[in-house]
Amino acid sequence: MCHQKAVIKNAEALEEMQQDSVECAIQALEKYNIEKDISAHMKKECDNKSNALEGRNFGSYLTHKTEHFIYFYLGQVTILLFKSG
Repeated sequence: MCHQKAVIKNAEALEEMQQDSVECAIQALEKYNIEKDISAHMKKECDNKSNALEGRNFGSYLTHKTEHFIYFYLGQVTILLFKSG
């Protein structure tokens, strides 16, 4: 999975947070196959105050803190990380 490039669709985050989020997602996808486990790993390892959504098909409508939002694809998987106020 690590050979796949992340495609960031929308982000309101510092470049460092974006890179850390992608690296964390790669680790989670290499370690787990179940979506719930992938999301739990990302919440725990990326930043325990962030909310993590991961899957192949979902919708969202949310409010987030400034500079704490990233939505990206990694292969066939969509990932959304954000901090709520």
